[in-house]
Amino acid sequence: MPPLSLYVHIPWCIKKCPYCDFNSHAVKEGAPETAYVDALLRDLAEDIRRYRITRPLHSIFVGGGTPSLFSPEAFDRLLSGIAEQIRWVDDIEITLEANPGTFESEKFAEFRALGINRLSIGIQSFDDTFLQALGRVHSAREALRAVDIAQKSGFDNLNLDLMFGLPGASKDNGVNDIRTAIRLNPTHISFYQLTLEPNTYFYKFPPKLPNDELIFATQKACQALLAEHGYAQYEISAYSRPGRQCRHNLNYWQFGDYLGIGAGAHGKISLALPANIVRTSKPRGPEQYLQDTHGQGGAQAIVVQELPLEYVMNHLRLKQGFTLDAFTAATGLAPAALEPGLSNNCRQNLLILQDGRYVCSEKGWDFLDTVLQNFIT
Repeated sequence: MPPLSLYVHIPWCIKKCPYCDFNSHAVKEGAPETAYVDALLRDLAEDIRRYRITRPLHSIFVGGGTPSLFSPEAFDRLLSGIAEQIRWVDDIEITLEANPGTFESEKFAEFRALGINRLSIGIQSFDDTFLQALGRVHSAREALRAVDIAQKSGFDNLNLDLMFGLPGASKDNGVNDIRTAIRLNPTHISFYQLTLEPNTYFYKFPPKLPNDELIFATQKACQALLAEHGYAQYEISAYSRPGRQCRHNLNYWQFGDYLGIGAGAHGKISLALPANIVRTSKPRGPEQYLQDTHGQGGAQAIVVQELPLEYVMNHLRLKQGFTLDAFTAATGLAPAALEPGLSNNCRQNLLILQDGRYVCSEKGWDFLDTVLQNFIT
């Protein structure tokens, strides 16, 4: 069985950002912390029972929304309740997503004292002009202060989220953001392009974005700067110091298993290969989730014929690619199930065989959609 992780979704935030398509909801009169933690622990107990979980957790990731809006007391109850129900490894990675606002950052030391050992701060930009354009509720000054507080609170494993391709941005704007991030010396930087997703304010009322050539030039310039300063790209939008990759996200991309609890959370559990690998989902609305006391979330087995595409869609996000043995171990299928997509991609020099691993070539990395399309057709 692959490693097991746990994703916990906390759906509330101060304000819904215009580009955000996550399951997040602006809090109106304070989030129902006690009731929600109770629901999370019931949810976890039901998943453990339903899927007969005996494996230990290797990572926990608390995302949102803005999880750092919850109090340290709520996280103490949550983590203690999880530990009572399921084992975890001694060196477990526990990540909390946080915003740089003053209200959240003042809690960082208490979060660290609870055993949360990785913090992911949603910076997006260090320029107030772009923060305002993105509808963010923090300032550049608060962002810098939050990083300082996190490091002084003992978070020696710290991710900063940054975006490029912002409305009105030049290449220099993107490079300046990355230079600022590098000076702060986090262990991990997530750097991804702003996209206009359906069901967002920006999709309905699109801002004017830089053209594709400028976006591509910004990406390449920033990637070169990150590499120059020791941040190796290991996934499409993830860069880290050596040994500081996000263990939780790596498990996703390596087609590992994970439980998902919370409003709208998703999971993947391997019960039997290849015919019983299930995707799970939980009620999306916070109110519905709080009332769902009987574990009514959905679960559907991945169709066996779709497993090869599911596998490569995840693994080819990683620079390290995959081996045929790993494919068989994760899916229960023979390597022939990857054909003719594998051969077609190699023939087109989109994939290359390197030390026994199939990895994207430089051309394939820039045209990943084409690589995946070859597996579909």
